Amino acid sequence: MTTPPPALLIAGHGTRDEAGAEAFRDFVRELGRRHPELPVAGGFIELSPPPLGEAVAELVERGVRRFAAVPLMLVSAGHAKGDIPAALAREKERHPGISYAYGRPLGPHPALLGVLERRLDEALGSSGRSPEDRSDVTVLLVGRGSTDPDANAEVYKAARLLWEGRGYAGVETAFVSLAAPDVPSGLDRCAQLGAKRIVVLPYFLFTGILPDRVRQQTEGWAAAHPEVEVRSAEVIGPEPELLDLVMERYTEAVEGDLRMNCDSCVYRIALPGFEDKVGLPQQPHFHPDDDGHHGHGHGHGQHHHGGHTHSHAH
Repeated sequence: MTTPPPALLIAGHGTRDEAGAEAFRDFVRELGRRHPELPVAGGFIELSPPPLGEAVAELVERGVRRFAAVPLMLVSAGHAKGDIPAALAREKERHPGISYAYGRPLGPHPALLGVLERRLDEALGSSGRSPEDRSDVTVLLVGRGSTDPDANAEVYKAARLLWEGRGYAGVETAFVSLAAPDVPSGLDRCAQLGAKRIVVLPYFLFTGILPDRVRQQTEGWAAAHPEVEVRSAEVIGPEPELLDLVMERYTEAVEGDLRMNCDSCVYRIALPGFEDKVGLPQQPHFHPDDDGHHGHGHGHGQHHHGGHTHSHAH
């Protein structure tokens, strides 16, 4: 008898924006349609229904005992490093007999860089499709922002990879929350570097409150600086490349071929200003829709990275 492949669990962050939450749910449904051979479910760690625990319960009710969890996140911040692994450990306690593999975040994958390039072309209209058209275009890539310096550094890496070989005048970086520079400061930097055409590119998967804030701040800055041409690009969205990348991360997790970078993880390396995070036990988020389970659950005290585990126990 052939052993069925592990199911696919998609873990999302959550948003107070219903359109953004529904975009995630649509994405999960589309993955299920594309891969009828796999049970597919998805849930959020906070803010939006369904909670991750409900998605796991749905899989268990369908007879699933093994699954691979893929964090639908661009960078590896505290949610991917701690909250989701802790939540999965809690679900293993709730559902004895299940087992799971945990995949890595999406990262600045070449396929997603191609989508970002497409979003820039769309924002530029008829111009921008050749290196000559791009030579006076400065891009401001805007990430979510995090208290995790490793996560913020990944946005800078994405910006550099987007710049390489595509002919833009430059690609600068900003954040919409929790980290500097903010969007107006990033636009100021572009202008001080001599930019005459700027495209603000949100480094987000789906629509939501934070991408809307990026656009609002961009429009406010542009109104105060009429001498600079400023355009806003769209988010990545549920493109075929994103669907394929999730399946690539699923396959990695199932086969044990994980290559997450631990070299600058605040939970295992004492980075300046973040020394207090080393060895912290991880706790799952309390999701208000997680029926009948109050409090913060049980932290598993470990943090899984690419084929190895490092403990957060003191």
